[in-house]
Amino acid sequence: MSKSRHWFHAAVTFTAAFFAIALLLQALWIPLKAEVAQLLIAHSWQQALDGHPDMPPWPWADTRTLGILSVPAHNIRQMVLEGNSGRNLAFGPVVLGGSQLGHDLVISGHRDTHFSFLRRLQTGDQLEVQLLGGTRLYEVSQLEIVDSRVQNIVIEPGINRLSLVTCYPFDAALAGGPLRYVVTALPAGNAVSRFPRLISSG
Repeated sequence: MSKSRHWFHAAVTFTAAFFAIALLLQALWIPLKAEVAQLLIAHSWQQALDGHPDMPPWPWADTRTLGILSVPAHNIRQMVLEGNSGRNLAFGPVVLGGSQLGHDLVISGHRDTHFSFLRRLQTGDQLEVQLLGGTRLYEVSQLEIVDSRVQNIVIEPGINRLSLVTCYPFDAALAGGPLRYVVTALPAGNAVSRFPRLISSG
């Protein structure tokens, strides 16, 4: 084999290996960033419990830690952030609208990181939300797939309810489609009651 041909094969092999490693690192970076962020957010939450509720998770953050979402049966414990933005969603679940226990609480998260566990939830599973105002136990009452092009989430302050929302399907090749997976939970002991979460937008 000539020297030039040998060099060409080596260059092709090196290039292929380089791009394979780059793609692997990119795939690992998103979940790694999500996990590291949760540790920083947990520290921020402890600061909030110690009387500093406006302490950001990191100096340049434009959000603060609002509380903890737990699912004991599935060993899930997620720190929840304020501010519904794509930037904040990269670091943890975020609260949409109000953030008070006893009201209509909506938490959104990414399907491939923090909210990947939603696919395992079943009716009757218990969820726990801890905010600065206290802790509330909820029970999953409804699981549904909705099309955001024809239905909108309605926040009704007078209703004591928790909803978890993420993109759907969970294993879609591309994010940002119109479908949403919505888990509705009501205060434990009252989960047989049904409230309409979604209304037609057209």
